[in-house]
Amino acid sequence: MCPLENINSLDNKIDSDILFPYSGGFISANYYLFKYIPKTPLSRYVLKEAVKGTSIYKFGSGGLKIMIVSGVHGNEIPPQIASLMLMEKLFNMDLYATIYIIPFTAPKSTMQNIRWFNNNDLNRSSAIHGTLTNTILKKADELKIDSLADFHSTSINSNPGKEGIFCSLKPLDKSYEIGEYISKKLDSELMFFDMAGSAFKGALEDESNLSGIPAVTCEVLSPHGYAEKETYLRSLKQMEAFISYFNEIK
Repeated sequence: MCPLENINSLDNKIDSDILFPYSGGFISANYYLFKYIPKTPLSRYVLKEAVKGTSIYKFGSGGLKIMIVSGVHGNEIPPQIASLMLMEKLFNMDLYATIYIIPFTAPKSTMQNIRWFNNNDLNRSSAIHGTLTNTILKKADELKIDSLADFHSTSINSNPGKEGIFCSLKPLDKSYEIGEYISKKLDSELMFFDMAGSAFKGALEDESNLSGIPAVTCEVLSPHGYAEKETYLRSLKQMEAFISYFNEIK
C-alpha cells in the first residue's frame, strides 16, 4: 500500500459504499480485533466508515466479480481481521477480477463482541426481506456477482466446532467445486450437503446458492470473541485460496 499521510486522502482512492446504515459501531472497542488489525490509513478509514454502517469495498474492475463477507457473527474475530489484511494486499495490486469485500457485516455486533445483531442471527435470516444479510444478498444479485464466500470462525464446543469448508452439490455444483478446491489447497475438511438450505435455513451461503450465485462458507477454529495470529492468518489463507480458484490476481 502506498504511504498516505491521513485517512481523508483515501476518499478519492477507494471505491466504497454504505449498504446498511443502521448497523454502525466503533470497531476499536473490540479489544482482540483492534489489537491485531493493521494500523494503517486504510484500516483507520475502514473503521471510520464502520461507524456509519455496513460498508462494501471494491477492488479492481472487469473480469469475474467475486464477493468476500466476514463478520456475519460479530464475535467471530479472525475473519474480520483477515478481511482488513486482505484489503491491504489488494489496495495497490493489479487484478484481473473485481473483488468486493464486506469486512464487518454488523459493526455494532463486532463492537459489542456478540454473535447476534439486534437479537437476530444474521446467518439464519438471509431470506427475510429487509434484514442485513438479505440486503447483502440483494446487492450481490444487483452487482451480478459470480461467486460469494462467507468467512466465519467456530469454537470447539459449537457447530461445526472444527475448521472446514461448507458447500453444496445442488442447485449449483460450482459451490462444491470451489469448496473442494479450498479444502484440498489448505487441507481443511470439506463439509457438503446435497441441497443448499437442507441443513441450515437462511444462511447467507445457502440463500446465495439458491438464488443462483455459487457460494461457500469457510470456518477456522477459534474461541468466540477471541483471536490469535495463527487463526486470523489461517482465515486469510482461506480468502486467498477462494480468490486463487478463479486465478484472478495478476
